[in-house]
Amino acid sequence: MKARVIVFPIRGRNWCFSRSVETTSSAIPASTRQQPQSHIPSTLKELWNRIYSAPGKKFTPSNAELVIDFASNKMNNAWIALETAPAGSLKNKIHGVGLKLLSRVKPSEILLKSITKDVTKVEIMYPLSLNARLVRRRLRHIALRGTIIHKKYFYGSLSLLPLTTVFTVLPLPNIPFFWILFRTYSHWRALQGSTKLLQLVSDSGNHMSSSATTSTEELTTNKKDHGSLHPQWVLLPSKELEEQISRENVNEGLSKCSVSKICKSYNLNIIDVMKYEKSLY
Repeated sequence: MKARVIVFPIRGRNWCFSRSVETTSSAIPASTRQQPQSHIPSTLKELWNRIYSAPGKKFTPSNAELVIDFASNKMNNAWIALETAPAGSLKNKIHGVGLKLLSRVKPSEILLKSITKDVTKVEIMYPLSLNARLVRRRLRHIALRGTIIHKKYFYGSLSLLPLTTVFTVLPLPNIPFFWILFRTYSHWRALQGSTKLLQLVSDSGNHMSSSATTSTEELTTNKKDHGSLHPQWVLLPSKELEEQISRENVNEGLSKCSVSKICKSYNLNIIDVMKYEKSLY
């Protein structure tokens, strides 16, 4: 499966890196794609039996994925219950708090979480005026930085989970526990996506020499080719995207109207895109 990443400057040196939302089955959430919904255990007892029912069976990476899918499914169901709660109810207020917390999540994390393990190719679309080598270098930097940042925060969030269990004695929903649980899951997904994206946009995956790497990048930059010699990533300079951003002063920032048109043209989430206006990554 291929993933298309749209890159464009949104304010000065702040560039947007956002994955285009596919309208096909590739847009289905990772947990659903990796394992059909009917195959995800609905209870802890069923999960335990699935993992340890076979004689001598050990805890394998596939079992770890099953546990994560189980937890993800539970969190999704709980979030839907909060979202559909009557206005003014406690659950509705908790949903509002959750939306405010989610608004603080960095946009690069959202991008990295969208790069699932079944992605085999990345298409990088950018305006003609941008340097192709710089576009790929910055995307690779996001992936490399993600492998460090999200690994650190994953273990940090994981270590906080036992501490939040003390709030279960209160007669209220244990919001700290569920938020830390979500952040643990989110950082784990972003870490997996960072590793996968770094593998895809790096020439080391095909064991190319440094000289071959330079030749490939120079060829892409100088000729502004609509492709790449590398089978895992392709650079796509876009004249249409260039026309959309050239109508305004990028240094002062694109207007929300222009961003909205770009999002509509390339199936981007405008809320995630607008986050890049105040965040370098």
